[in-house]
Amino acid sequence: MKILATVKRVPDPETSIKVKPDGSGIVADNIKWVVNPFDEIAVEESLRIKEKVAGSEVVLVSVGSKVVQEQLRTGLAMGADRAVLVVADDGLEPLAVARVLVKVIESEKPDLVVMGKQSIDDDSNAVGQMVAELLGWPQATFASKLELAGDQKSATVTREVDGGLETLSFALPGIVTTDLRLNEPRYASLPGIMKARKKELKEIEVGSLGVDVAPTVKLVKMEPPPKRQAGKKVASVEELVTLLHTEAKVI
Repeated sequence: MKILATVKRVPDPETSIKVKPDGSGIVADNIKWVVNPFDEIAVEESLRIKEKVAGSEVVLVSVGSKVVQEQLRTGLAMGADRAVLVVADDGLEPLAVARVLVKVIESEKPDLVVMGKQSIDDDSNAVGQMVAELLGWPQATFASKLELAGDQKSATVTREVDGGLETLSFALPGIVTTDLRLNEPRYASLPGIMKARKKELKEIEVGSLGVDVAPTVKLVKMEPPPKRQAGKKVASVEELVTLLHTEAKVI
């Protein structure tokens, strides 16, 4: 079974993000970059399937500048077999990324595509759904549990919804996007890191795919969130209730 997992390079969630003075983006200097946490879960789930289904292969795919090799090597160190990097400008729109991924998927012909439900930098939560639509494949998003049928021809996904759980079943090939509760990603071992250096990492120029990646949306401005006000200690429940009523006006 071939599983394709996507990887995106994002700022470390622990990094202090600063917006450029002109609001055109974030200051990228001195930022630590990591694998998007939801994509880490996608890679982990792909590896768990590989460990259960003999003869499986896990292929990582990313779209971006060549520096993304670092995050793909991280996924290879976790245990993926090989990686494909479509070299393109960073910051492509979700639809452009989806079109690029479709080209790679059509070439690789995986049985299952596992993707993070969203990236933590732009929170678009759109690429997985777009890829499924462009391919005409079934999709199950926000997966908190993924099970394959014994013949590996279908999958069952449990997803959390308001007030409970929803279970979906679909025929493969299909698209699954991962939620936080699906698994706990493993750390790359030292032997894994050493092996990752020798694993295949293929680069493809985005121009060779014949995909329209021209932007259709213009970033007008980015602004940092307002600074949080200092908290206030209260001496009693009565005082807390009074402040919630008179100052916060929430009750």
